[in-house]
Amino acid sequence: MFSAGLVPYRFSVDLEIMIAHPGGPLWARKEAGSWSIVKGRIEGDEEARTAAGREFEEETGWPVPAGDWLELGEITQRSGKRVVAWGVDAPHLDPDTLEPGHFEMRWRGKLGSFPEIDRVRWVNRGEAQLLMMPAQLPFFDRLAEQMEP
Repeated sequence: MFSAGLVPYRFSVDLEIMIAHPGGPLWARKEAGSWSIVKGRIEGDEEARTAAGREFEEETGWPVPAGDWLELGEITQRSGKRVVAWGVDAPHLDPDTLEPGHFEMRWRGKLGSFPEIDRVRWVNRGEAQLLMMPAQLPFFDRLAEQMEP
């Protein structure tokens, strides 16, 4: 499986990135190590960059942030899923305005609709280390390296 995603960033006191908590009942009580960049599956012969923008819009309800995309390369998660990502300067994104897309799944015998992601937040490097899936932390490091003078 191959996914693509965007890593919105801003400068507050330090470099911060926006991460997302997966929605649905399977993730409801999980925090540490469960947060992710906003990403999703690349469909068919879709270009990875196109998939990253489409998934960002679908999962957050926001338009893709304008500006240059910084290549952050590829990682492989423990599950074997490969993820490619780009950083984009997006200090205007407000977690309180999140309007996530939804998916349907059967849970405890009933069909339900659940948000793709249930919340997003801005985090610095220390918070990212606590919350993010460990395999995705190199995206933060690679972005930080590109921000150094």
